[in-house]
Parts: sequence; C-alpha cells; structure tokens
Amino acid sequence: MIEIKELTKRFGAVTAVDDLTFTVQPGRVTGFLGPNGAGKSTTLRMILGLNAPTRGSAAVDGRPFREEGAGLRRVGALLDAGDVHRGRSARAHLTALARSNGIPRERVAAVLSEVGLQDAAGRRVGGFSLGMRQRLGIAAALLGDPPVLIFDEPINGLDPEGIVWARTLFRRLAAEGRTVFVSSHVMSEVEHSVDHLIVIGNGKLIADEPLEQFAARATRLSVRVRTHDPERLTAALTAQGGRVAAEDDRTLTVSGLTTLRIGEIAADQRITVYEVAAVSSALEAAFMESTAASVEFRAGRS
Repeated sequence: MIEIKELTKRFGAVTAVDDLTFTVQPGRVTGFLGPNGAGKSTTLRMILGLNAPTRGSAAVDGRPFREEGAGLRRVGALLDAGDVHRGRSARAHLTALARSNGIPRERVAAVLSEVGLQDAAGRRVGGFSLGMRQRLGIAAALLGDPPVLIFDEPINGLDPEGIVWARTLFRRLAAEGRTVFVSSHVMSEVEHSVDHLIVIGNGKLIADEPLEQFAARATRLSVRVRTHDPERLTAALTAQGGRVAAEDDRTLTVSGLTTLRIGEIAADQRITVYEVAAVSSALEAAFMESTAASVEFRAGRS
C-alpha cells in the first residue's frame, strides 16, 4: 500500500505538489493521470525517497521508503528507461542490482525471460531500442519480487504486442495482491489497464475514484454518425438533448449522447445509419474536462 498524506513540494516559489492526500490500495491497478507539469513525476520521486517533501508524508506499507535497506525487495520502480549504463549488458545491469539488494542471481535469468529479453541478455544496453529498454526497466522493477510496483510511462516505445503484454502483466501483478501504480498519458491504454484513478492538476488532487465513475463525468463525448438522412436524424437527436454539427452531407458529429443512445434513437425513428463511432473515449473526454484549468501548455490554432 502507498499512503500519501498532505504531501507538498516546493521548488523556490513554485509549488509542484500541493497538499496531496490519497491511498494506492493493493489488489488493483491504479492509474496516475495529469497534464504535463501536474506534479506526477515529483510525487513518484517523493514516494521513492528521491525528493524530500516540503511538508506531509509518503509511506509504503506504513513507513518511508528511504528507511529501507534492500529497496528492490520492497518496491520495484521504473521511472526512466534511459537511466541505464549504456555500456553494460542487460544481464550485467540486472546482476549488479541483484547483488546490491541481496537478491539471488537466479532472479536475473527469470525476469529477463519474463520480459522477453532472454535472447538479448548479453547485448549492450546502448544498442537497445526504446521498447527493449522499457522491458529492461520493467525487469529491474520485478527483480526483487516486491509487493509494491511503480511504473512511469511504461508503454512508451512498446509495439502493439508489447503493450498487450504489459497490460496483462499489470493485471496479473494486481491479481496476486500487489500494489500496482501506473502513470501514463496514453488514455486508450489506461482505459484497458487500470481499475482505479488518481488524477491531479497543478499539484492538487482532482479525482480519486474507480475508472468507470471518473469516465462517467464526461459531458462532451463526441460521436461520429453517418446516415442517409442527416436532417431527420439531426432533429431526432436534438430533441433528445444531443448537440449536432454536420461534417459533410452524410456525416454528423454528435455530443451529449452515447453511441448506444444514438443507435436507439435512430432505430426508433427508423433512420438507417452506416456508422456510429466515438471520436474520443469517455475517459479522454472526462480527463480533458477535469484538467482543463490546469493545462500548462496550450497549442495555438492556425
């Protein structure tokens, strides 16, 4: 379990993390979301004892992580897949970590196999692709067989097969009763991987709730509809509270109604539709709405 209580971190005049309080429970995958500059990385670093809080506390199973000697047996973490000695082989890198944490050497071969790097174990990390470095970082996190695991953007650089593998891994680790905390910007993957969400913006807590409950907040979910009778469908959808804009002579963009409800309305009115597809997911829409006031950098419109 990870317990954050009134956690605050200031860098000079800048408050990166502002009075955060939440708990990451074992037995489920918890996602950690927020716009760039929200304070996610700083929070993770304080959990791991890499930054000292200005105020408040971060504890793992009841005590600060920095008090632990052999840390990899207690918490496994991937913060930066590139933070590896590029001249070492994958095996040498993991062997050094195992030795310094009192972990049996047999675990090195075991985790290399688990992440699919057994055939690349003797290669220098400098020649690895980003996806291979991500797998090596995950292997390092698993090395001590810890009860708590923290992953920061773990699927960056992974191919589709690797993404499915990582998703399955996180689910399995949680099913074993471990605490799994995953920070990611990839909404589509978060939607398939996590059970619970912690969302922050400007260093403050925005949400701490199940994924389905958070996604249900979305009010501006957009749906693309193709139909042979856009005028009748527009009238029917508008009458049911939908907001409709025409993309072309047969395609509409609808907000305020789910894909299921749009299909029901079209069927009731006996209007043929060729396509009903969400333009953005409910999770993405809810995230954008919830964090709109805390986005640090906004793109301009040309």
